[in-house]
Amino acid sequence: MNLPDAVRDFFDATNASDTDRFLDAFSPDGAVDDWGRVFRGRDDIARWNDNENMGVDSHFELTGYEQRGELHIVGIQVTGKGYNGGGSMEFTLDGDRISLVTIKG
Repeated sequence: MNLPDAVRDFFDATNASDTDRFLDAFSPDGAVDDWGRVFRGRDDIARWNDNENMGVDSHFELTGYEQRGELHIVGIQVTGKGYNGGGSMEFTLDGDRISLVTIKG
């Protein structure tokens, strides 16, 4: 899949448990919208990561990719000690960094 580098880093860093690479994929005011709970900025995203992503050993398998204008939509299959199942994530970029990732079912 020909993902933008920041989107690829989001998944590859999670799968490798590389927190710095994961956080560096976001713009300074970037955000994660996890089913309506919004985590904005590096510190908030780091807390989300510790509690909901790497902290529960999430692992992503990518199942599809589509770009609609500025929106990058990635199909996922998640395993770990938290959520397990399929879904999608929508990414909006600010230059070469993620400004928003929205977790969808």
